[in-house]
Amino acid sequence: MRNIRRSRGYSYEHALVQRLNTELWNARRLGGSSIGLPDIIAVNNIEAILLSIEAKSGTGDSLYVPSDQINRCLQIRDMFSFYKSRHAILAFKFMRKKRFKRKGGIVYEQRKLVEYYKIADKLDKITDMTMIKCTYQGKTFFIRDSQCIKLNLPNYTMPFQKVIRSEVKNLLRSKSLLKTGRRRTFMSRYSHLT
Repeated sequence: MRNIRRSRGYSYEHALVQRLNTELWNARRLGGSSIGLPDIIAVNNIEAILLSIEAKSGTGDSLYVPSDQINRCLQIRDMFSFYKSRHAILAFKFMRKKRFKRKGGIVYEQRKLVEYYKIADKLDKITDMTMIKCTYQGKTFFIRDSQCIKLNLPNYTMPFQKVIRSEVKNLLRSKSLLKTGRRRTFMSRYSHLT
């Protein structure tokens, strides 16, 4: 089971790096907790932006990030003061299959795949935190002792999400132009979304 989780985590990290690597962005997987670094570092050297990312994926209703992994992200973020915009990001991916136990066995149920990207910059002010919890609905909590306390971590729009949104907006605009009589063809890999 542990190997499955590790493989799922590596796969998500690898996919994030591929999605982040564009003309403006460079991203690398660093090896994560085994060597005391965050999972991913991404930089935009044109706009001077640095992202220190800890990625978690799973089949449950909640995903957890231990405080030592958050602290590593924050330390790397603080090391690079050259960058005007620096963020520690917690990336959560809830898989399409939800895993749960029923009658002593493991059962999987289909659901929508969702991802959340949360800005963890303010967590350096919480000193007695054990871990951060994110639910399938995108709500975040910090766990201290055995208490679960609501924490509203803001969402971060990843560079690849901006591209998708602009393509969808262009598609919607082109469809409205077709309805008004103007002819314009616009095809996108996201055409099925409208």
